[in-house]
Amino acid sequence: MIEKLFKNPLALKRYRRFKAKKRSVISSWILLIILFISITAEFWANNKPILLYYKHHLYAPVFFYYHPSLFGQKGFVTDYRKLELSEQDWSLWPPIRWGPNESNKSLEEYPSPPSSENLLGTDDRGRDVLTRLIYGFRYSFIFSILVWLGAFSIGIALGAFMGFFGGKVDLIGQRLVEIFESLPYLLLLITLISIFGANIWLLIIFSSLFGWMSICQYTRAEFLKLRKREFVEAARALGVKRSKIIFRHVLPNALGPALTFSPFRIAISIYSLAILDFLGFGLPPPTPSWGELLQQAYKNFTIAWWLAVFPSMALFLTLVVLNLIGEGFRDAFDPHAS
Repeated sequence: MIEKLFKNPLALKRYRRFKAKKRSVISSWILLIILFISITAEFWANNKPILLYYKHHLYAPVFFYYHPSLFGQKGFVTDYRKLELSEQDWSLWPPIRWGPNESNKSLEEYPSPPSSENLLGTDDRGRDVLTRLIYGFRYSFIFSILVWLGAFSIGIALGAFMGFFGGKVDLIGQRLVEIFESLPYLLLLITLISIFGANIWLLIIFSSLFGWMSICQYTRAEFLKLRKREFVEAARALGVKRSKIIFRHVLPNALGPALTFSPFRIAISIYSLAILDFLGFGLPPPTPSWGELLQQAYKNFTIAWWLAVFPSMALFLTLVVLNLIGEGFRDAFDPHAS
């Protein structure tokens, strides 16, 4: 059924090659399931009911804020656990009844080991580890996708410019790429974050500015190869504008290697964010973060093994899945494959 959506024979051929790689297909489904759970995290882990029927009124606390006075409570935040429900009232709760920044105040000490209340234990502030893992993947994936888009855009633009025009333009561009490649990426990123402060948008901008070189090199090589091909020369002979030749004729045929590299680039970004969070230069607290959980594990290694095991397993699974998807992309876009 999916194959009917492909009108381009080459795209259909690539899809079939990817489909033939079973471990890549399974990894794709695993990633989609994890991503779906994380995007819809409020329905799986939250300290608010999804739906609440209270005194003949239906509420949706997951979507809307309701003042505590509606339920006879004081303050500014409604504690839905303390609501006294009559026989006619009812509530639909998520499977995990903890918010990402909520502490389990019934515990005597933090961090606490896995229990029936907190399936994967709590961190050093009593927050549920499983909840923070679910929410943390959302931030990690959004960060990596935006970094990939930023680096992809810069790399494609510069690589296309260098490869199509060649000559002095290519020579100067190559020296620029070599300068950026020689910079200590992680050290420079930490320095910039120390100066400007930890902010997800600054992290995305800085990571994009220092992550475009490999994509640029792939694109440049493809443009150098394609710019002298017959269809490009024919377009020039017909008087087609240079911009139209680049964007309509050359670029679509040059995107293969860059797209093949994309899953690996996304995996690198997730890993880099985890390192920055571990070092304390990543997402600002109290943002859920895998690296921040690993940092807590380092500080409490002898008494809180779960803080090391579960975030490490989540990071390992994500990186393996993305690399297996990358293998499938590589085989699908391989021009020498049958």
